[in-house]
Amino acid sequence: MSNQNRRRGPMGGRGMGAPVEKAKDFKGTMKKLLGELSAFKISLIGVIIFAIGSAIFSIVGPKILAKATNELFNGLVRKISGSGAGIDFDKIAKILLFLLGLYIISAVFSFLQGFLMSNVSQKMCYNLRKELCEKVNRMPMKYFDTKTHGEVLSRFTNDIDTLGQSLNQSLTQLITSVTTIIGTLVMMLSISWQMTLVALVILPISMMLISLIVKKSQKYFKSQQEYLGHVNGQVEELYGGHSVVKVFNGEEKAIEEFDKANGVLYESAWKSQFLSGMMMPIMQFVGNLGYVGVSILGGYLAIKKTIGVGDIQAFIQYVKTFTQPIAQVAQVANMLQSTAAASERVFEFLEEEEEDQFVENPVHIDGLEGSVEFKDVHFGYNPDKIIINDFTAKVKPGQKVAIVGPTGAGKTTMIKLLMRFYDVNSGAILVDGHNVKDFNRTELRDMFGMVLQDTWLFNGSIKENIRYGKLNATDEQVVEAAKAAHIDHFIRTLPGGYDMELNEEASNVSQGQKQLLTIARAILADPKILILDEATSSVDTRTEVLIQKAMDNLMEGRTSFVIAHRLSTIKDADLILVMKDGDIVEQGNHEELLEKGGFYSSLYNSQFEQSSAS
Repeated sequence: MSNQNRRRGPMGGRGMGAPVEKAKDFKGTMKKLLGELSAFKISLIGVIIFAIGSAIFSIVGPKILAKATNELFNGLVRKISGSGAGIDFDKIAKILLFLLGLYIISAVFSFLQGFLMSNVSQKMCYNLRKELCEKVNRMPMKYFDTKTHGEVLSRFTNDIDTLGQSLNQSLTQLITSVTTIIGTLVMMLSISWQMTLVALVILPISMMLISLIVKKSQKYFKSQQEYLGHVNGQVEELYGGHSVVKVFNGEEKAIEEFDKANGVLYESAWKSQFLSGMMMPIMQFVGNLGYVGVSILGGYLAIKKTIGVGDIQAFIQYVKTFTQPIAQVAQVANMLQSTAAASERVFEFLEEEEEDQFVENPVHIDGLEGSVEFKDVHFGYNPDKIIINDFTAKVKPGQKVAIVGPTGAGKTTMIKLLMRFYDVNSGAILVDGHNVKDFNRTELRDMFGMVLQDTWLFNGSIKENIRYGKLNATDEQVVEAAKAAHIDHFIRTLPGGYDMELNEEASNVSQGQKQLLTIARAILADPKILILDEATSSVDTRTEVLIQKAMDNLMEGRTSFVIAHRLSTIKDADLILVMKDGDIVEQGNHEELLEKGGFYSSLYNSQFEQSSAS
């Protein structure tokens, strides 16, 4: 779930009454979550013991403090009446020291349970992130073709973070709150059952008022959530296309639309926050009414000498302590819903269909030369719509194969089939006579090197980016690969040379230089079969020549599949596959295809005419 959908209430927390995302299968998800937590049984038992211990030691405090207050009050009465020795400060000091000891033990227990629970929740998040990362590498490409990057990324970030934070808070708070409610009720009854009845009467009143406010505020929170998304979306869209807005003088329309959404957001936000903010004063008001009732009845019982003055003070503390955990339990219920919803998305991802990574008796790539054969291949992304029909072709080791066709013709589909990102519906793709399905996927892909139009460089040094092609390569091998890619001279002119750090998105080098770096990486990998997506359309003529030379060095002696955009660059290809509407309509070399006067001929002539005209 994206950040914009995760709305927060005042002071950064989720607003009281704010709608909480719910899991589709709460029980099933919580069962799976408990299964993940079972690995930390001993730590969780420690959390429960320390949480209960901390609550109990804290609950006993007011009752012991009542003894000190009674001793002080009785001693004062004796002194005024002259009927005794007055206040026994030694006894009061002993009671207070004992009380201090209890509070210290309670604090230590609280610290220990917090330490253990944080450790458990973060270890579980660590394990889940690790499982997600490993899962990504085992999932088929079709999953990522149907999901946005944000959807997948949110599992690693938002969902895991929500799970860790809410679990850390909710579990200990639930244990502490339940223990506090039971313990406080026992203590209140031990002081006076009459006063306990008066205190309990205020609960249904406050619960009724809260439920009314929650019901009223819910619709405003939903509206706030919806329009905050609209406002964020508009801002992101406007800044993303800021130059277009200015070019077409769309500022006024943009401001008008923004003001409209912002106005609705303002209305719903102030109403939801106002109603949410009313809850605490109402609860305090009802609570104060309870204190008044307890104080009056307590005074009456004290006069009758049924209880002491200290007991009244202790009871008022217990009433205050009693109402807090009830509100916390309601909050924990919301947190558990958030936990379950986040967990459900994580578990759904972990349960997605996986690719078969290994096969029995796999073929090994050692000694293979790189011949490729497409044998009666049929394929469709959707089984009901076959886009490649009965395709057959043979490619000898070291040959150059060009795949051409208009945009959207399905050129990259061939590459995806070759690397087994997708499996054919029928027929077979053979490498050195072996079906690609007879290789372990990772070993099959070790045979391939790729240079794509969309260059991918990571945040690190130039040397590390080139070495990604062969992680155990020496510095000398990295330099040799850079020389073969005609990028060595440029690298040496940079501050830091090969050790220069590429920033995010590698924006401190040009598009052409990025392309040359990825070619150097492919040269270093020394693959048997190459896949090249010609990427010279967005570079200057001089850089285009360098890229072409680097590609020629890369393809030398290797079986190469080139996705061609400029047909003039693939005249020397041994085999040209011509694609249209997802199907291969023609195949042959440049001269053969021109002689046919078919689709390739019309494509080539149209490009030639355009270049002549320009």
